[in-house]
Amino acid sequence: MSNNTKVCSCSGSCCTPKQEIKKIDIDFLYLDLNTCERCQGAESNLDQAINEVSAVLKSAGYEVSVNKVNITTPELATKYEFLSSPTIRINGNDIALEVTETSCKDCGDICGDSVDCRSWVYEGVEHPEPPKEMIVNAIMKEVYGGHSDLNNEKSKYVIPQNLKIFFDGLKTKKDV
Repeated sequence: MSNNTKVCSCSGSCCTPKQEIKKIDIDFLYLDLNTCERCQGAESNLDQAINEVSAVLKSAGYEVSVNKVNITTPELATKYEFLSSPTIRINGNDIALEVTETSCKDCGDICGDSVDCRSWVYEGVEHPEPPKEMIVNAIMKEVYGGHSDLNNEKSKYVIPQNLKIFFDGLKTKKDV
């Protein structure tokens, strides 16, 4: 045995290297979970996706935290730089490369106006809510480094017209 070799006789945890816990932070941002089927479906698919990958993530040393935020005011929209409902971000990265929207009757009924909400393009097909497979793939890409950080070239956030219409409609309905 050389002089540089250290031997521990305690057989305790002092010699066992601690595994660093790696974090996966998921933000789910939405306008309504009571009426909007699109937001409800996105939440359900997100929950299913997390349930399916959680054992693998835990085994790989990852801890998942989910932050569900009901965007109820323009101020919250600004704080979260909310572009369209619903939105899912993993470690700050939106799971969709681009925002596409279609008319959302439910959110239109809520605010009393015509509103477009997010639709999801996955493998060339447009969906009203993010498919579970899309969410699973986005989580795994984030874990294994396949994501592209689109947040490097951020421009100043301006609340989208669609959200202005939604919040103005809510305010008008409340004032009546």
